[in-house]
Amino acid sequence: MNIKTDIDKIVRDAKTASRLTAIATTSVKNAALEQMALNLTNSKEMLMMENDKDLKAAEANGLSFAMIDRLRLTESRIDAMAEGIREVINLSDPVGEILEEIVRPNGLEIQKVRVPIGVIIIIYESRPNVTADAASLCLKTGNATILRGGKESIHSNIAIYRQISSALETVGLDKNAIQVIETVDRDAVGYLLKADKYADLVIPRGGEGLIRNVVENSTIPVIKHYKGVCHVYVDEFADQDMAREVCINSKLQRPGTCNAMETMLIHEKVSGAFLTNIFKDMSDAGVELRGCEKSCKIIPDMKPADEEDWSAEYLEKILSVKVVSSIDDAIEHISIYGSSHSDVIITEDKANAKKFTDEVDSAAVYVNASTRFTDGFEFGMGAEIGISTDKLHARGPMGLKELTSYKYIIHGTGQIRQ
Repeated sequence: MNIKTDIDKIVRDAKTASRLTAIATTSVKNAALEQMALNLTNSKEMLMMENDKDLKAAEANGLSFAMIDRLRLTESRIDAMAEGIREVINLSDPVGEILEEIVRPNGLEIQKVRVPIGVIIIIYESRPNVTADAASLCLKTGNATILRGGKESIHSNIAIYRQISSALETVGLDKNAIQVIETVDRDAVGYLLKADKYADLVIPRGGEGLIRNVVENSTIPVIKHYKGVCHVYVDEFADQDMAREVCINSKLQRPGTCNAMETMLIHEKVSGAFLTNIFKDMSDAGVELRGCEKSCKIIPDMKPADEEDWSAEYLEKILSVKVVSSIDDAIEHISIYGSSHSDVIITEDKANAKKFTDEVDSAAVYVNASTRFTDGFEFGMGAEIGISTDKLHARGPMGLKELTSYKYIIHGTGQIRQ
């Protein structure tokens, strides 16, 4: 097998398929999506048999319980994948939307129209459901997609892919509009990332190491977030009960996600009472708190934080805590150590709320709400392909609209430039 030859064929086929997918009607795309969902629910036994191969390999390789759980396919999880695809069917098709119309003095009619991006490469780890989720979102937006999952889920990914790709031809679409890289050889990723002649965008989903490797080696534009170092700042004018509930939810509702709070900042004027109460709440829930010098004076039992803690994405029940002397100090801390993901102020002071939202340069900036809402579904997008902390061309949760670009269509009556 020649990996470079195989990758070259895959990206060329994807480019060809993208032309047909780009002009497919909403009804055709939805029919393909419905068939994809049906194929998954009709092949549960086969999917679980293939998934069992990945689970046995994972156990043999000593993967953690959490990782094995993320890999596992059950009947209910397969049903959830199918339901997720059907949810995409119900979303509005953004392709063809007219964003702006201009009529120039010379009579030229200019339209700014939403169009597919083209060929999107998605490189991801662990969860087999990403195969179905990503393929359905890309198809709905008229894109061709090339999926490269992790080696730990290779059998599951290929099995899912074969069920969803076979749905394309039933409605007259090119089967190569959805492709999976079926080799676990790392060289395949290297060749993919250099295929800028055919591919238009790369979206990596996984740990920071994976994402940095993609960014450093890709000649194709990449949209990503490296990590989620999310902050909640409890202002001197905060409602203490609200602050407590938001902090607990931000950290504990699901600690292993990129939108969970990793650092809690507290104004020194309210730090004594608030920190005493929240320390008990967090400790009772099994959270290890690591505090600055001022925090440790208030709570001597707290473990001292070191410099690395302020930029750490723990993804577990660990929380760094810092007492600050002003809102400016809080904003400064976030600007130095944050990851431009999601940051919160808890305050009843409108001026401080505005100052925070104006000056904190993150994809999602909240006033009096949990960081855990940074999610495509929670934002009303229905689904997402990931979270971006970039500024070009998408930022925050990436839904269907973020998987499109635009072009200008100009109608004239023979105008020439003088």
